[in-house]
Amino acid sequence: MGKSSAKKKRNVELKGRSVSDSKSVNYGLISPRSLDMDTIAVIEKSRELKEEGDKHFQRREYDTAIMSYEKAVEQLPKKHLDIAHLRSNLATCYMQLNPGDYHQAIKECNLALEISPKYTKALLKRARCFEALNRLDWALKDVSLVLNIEPHNLTALEISDRVKKELEKSGNQPDNQLCVPGHESLVVSEKDKSRKKRGSKVATNKASANENKEVKHVGNKNENSQNIVKLILGDDIRLAQLPAHCSILKLREIVQNRFLEIEAVQIKYKDTEGDLVTITTTEDLRLAEEASNPHGSFKLYIVEVNPEKDPLFLEKTRKDIDSINSDKASNDGVGSGNSKSSGELSASFYMDNWIVDFACLFRNHVGFDSDEYIDLHEIGMNMYSQALEEVVTSEEAQEFFNIAEEKFHEKAALAMFNWGNVHMSRARKRLFLSGDSSEESILAQVKDCFEWSQKEYVKAGHRYEEALRIKPDFYEGLLALGQQQFEQAKLCWYYAIGNQVDLHTWSSTAVLELFNNAEDSMERGTEMWEQVEEHRFKNLLKSSKEKELLHEMGLSHLYKEISTDEAAERISNMRSQINLLWGTILYERSVVEFKIGLPIWTECLIVSVEKFKLAGASPTDIAVMIKNHCSDETAQEGLGFKIDEIVQAWSEMYDAKRWQNDVPSFRLEPLFRRPVPKLHHMLEHM
Repeated sequence: MGKSSAKKKRNVELKGRSVSDSKSVNYGLISPRSLDMDTIAVIEKSRELKEEGDKHFQRREYDTAIMSYEKAVEQLPKKHLDIAHLRSNLATCYMQLNPGDYHQAIKECNLALEISPKYTKALLKRARCFEALNRLDWALKDVSLVLNIEPHNLTALEISDRVKKELEKSGNQPDNQLCVPGHESLVVSEKDKSRKKRGSKVATNKASANENKEVKHVGNKNENSQNIVKLILGDDIRLAQLPAHCSILKLREIVQNRFLEIEAVQIKYKDTEGDLVTITTTEDLRLAEEASNPHGSFKLYIVEVNPEKDPLFLEKTRKDIDSINSDKASNDGVGSGNSKSSGELSASFYMDNWIVDFACLFRNHVGFDSDEYIDLHEIGMNMYSQALEEVVTSEEAQEFFNIAEEKFHEKAALAMFNWGNVHMSRARKRLFLSGDSSEESILAQVKDCFEWSQKEYVKAGHRYEEALRIKPDFYEGLLALGQQQFEQAKLCWYYAIGNQVDLHTWSSTAVLELFNNAEDSMERGTEMWEQVEEHRFKNLLKSSKEKELLHEMGLSHLYKEISTDEAAERISNMRSQINLLWGTILYERSVVEFKIGLPIWTECLIVSVEKFKLAGASPTDIAVMIKNHCSDETAQEGLGFKIDEIVQAWSEMYDAKRWQNDVPSFRLEPLFRRPVPKLHHMLEHM
C-alpha cells in the first residue's frame, strides 16, 4: 500500500459514484425474513463505516478510507450486495495511491464481480488497472463486456478506442472473443501474468471475425462522433458540440467561446443524487458523461467565479503565454536561423535556472524564510481571536451592547411604523370614473374602493400596534394610530352620507368608537412624547453616558449637539402640530354628532377650539372654523368644515422652510402633512 497523493490527482466525488454504482447493478433484494434486528444493526453499522470512508476519500486520505471500507465489508454477510460497492470503492482507493497499487485494485474488482458479475463499474476500473499495467488485451476484454451490457457507455467507448490504438501501434490485432480472466485466475506475480497472456493469445485465434468487425465499428463511430451538450448559465441555455474524448481544457475553451463575456467559470454536472459536482479534471468529465441520462441531453452547469477560484483559467493563461512565446521564438528563428533560435531558447532556459538558484542562495544567506510569514499569520489570527473574545466578554463591552440593543429596538419599531405608513398611502387609492358611467356602475366602483381603503386602514393599524409591542414608548406609533383611526372614521361617515342613509336610524356606534379610539391614542401619544422630550431636555444639561461612549469610540461626530434654545423651540413647534391634529379630530367629531342628533356635539367643538388656540391659530382662523361648522345656519351647504382651510391657516402660522428644518423627528412629517383622500370629497358630493 503506497502513500496517498494530494498533488497530481483531483478528488472524485465518491458519494456520487457509489450511488451511480448502485444503479448499474442488476440484483434482487434481500429476503425480509433475514432482516432481523441483528442484521439491521450490522447493515447500519456498515453504512456508517462506508460514510466515514467516503469522507476520508474526499479529503484524499486514501489509507484511512481503505481501513474504513474494509471494516464495513467485515460487518456484512459474505454474499451481501453492498459488498460489491464497497469492493469497488476499495479498488478506487488503491488506484488513487501514489504509486497506484493496481494489482490490489484488480483483486478488489474481482471480489466485487463475484457478488455481481455484471457490475460495470468494477469492470471499468479493472480495465483501467489492466491498461495501467500495459495488459491491453485484458483491458479490451473488460470494456467489451461493458459495451455488451451498456452499448452507449462513454467511458467504455473511450477506453476501447484508446486500447485498440495502442494495440495497433504495438502490432497486435485487437480481439474481443478471448476469455475474460476471472478473479481466481489473476495472480500478482509476473510469471502467472505471462502465462495468462499466452492463454489469451490462444483464445484470440479462435475468435469470430464478425464480432471483431462489430466492435471495431463501434469504436470508429465513437471516435468521429460529436456529443451535443447544453451549457446552462442561470436562465441562459446554449447548445455546443463536444468532440469525442474531449479533455477538460478543450471543454473550458468551448465554454469560453460560447460565453465570451465571462472570464472565469466553474463547470459543474448533476450527479445521480441531484448534487452539483465541480469538474476539475478530464476524469471528472468522463464521470459526468457517465452520470448523464443516456436517453436525454447532456447538461453542464456554468457558474461565474473570480479568476483565482478557476484553476483552469490560470492553466489556460499559462498555455496562451507559452503559445505566444513559442510563436515569437519561431518567428525569430525564421529571421536569424534555427541554430540561433535554439541557442536563445537554451540560454533563456539556463538563465531562468540561474535566477532560481541565485534566489535560493540569497534567501539562505540573509536568513529569509517565507514559511515563517505563514506561521506569523496564524499566530496573529489566534491572538486576534483571543483579544476579540476578551473584549466582547468584558464589562465595558456590555454598555456598548446595551446601546446597540436600544438602537436596534428602535429600528425594528420604526420599520413597522414605516410599513404602516405604506398601507396608509395605499388607502388613498384614487377612484377614476368616466363621464358616461351609469349610476349602478359608479356605486359598485365606490363600494369596491371603500372596501379597499378599509382593508388598508386595518393593516396600517396592525403595523402601528406591532410597533408599540416592540417598543412600548414609541410615541410616533400612537400618534400614527390616532391618525389612522381618525381617517377610517371619516371614511365610514362619508360612505354613509354618500349612500344617503337615514342618519336618525343609522347605527353610528362603529364611527363613534373609532373617534373615541383616535382621541385616546392622541392623548396617550402626547403624554408619552412629553415624557420623552422632558427626559431628552434634561440630558442636554448634563453629560450623557451614551455621548461619552461614542466619544471614546471616536464616533462623537454622529451625535449632533443642539442648544437648549433650539430644543425648546422644537418642542414648541411639535406641540403645535399635535394640537392641530387633535383639534381637527374633535372638530370632525362634533360635525358627526350634530348630524346624528347627539346634544354633546358642543363639548367636542369647544375642546377643539381650545386645541386650535394651543396650536397657535389666530382668532380670525378660529372664527372661520366656527363659522363653517354645519350647526351655523349661515354656513354653506354640505358638511361644513373643509380641511383645506386648516391647512391654509397652518401654512400662514408656520413657514414651510422652518418646518422642514425644525421638526424634531422626520418620521412625523408625512403624518401631519397628509392631504384628505379624494374619495372623501367624492362621497360627499355623490
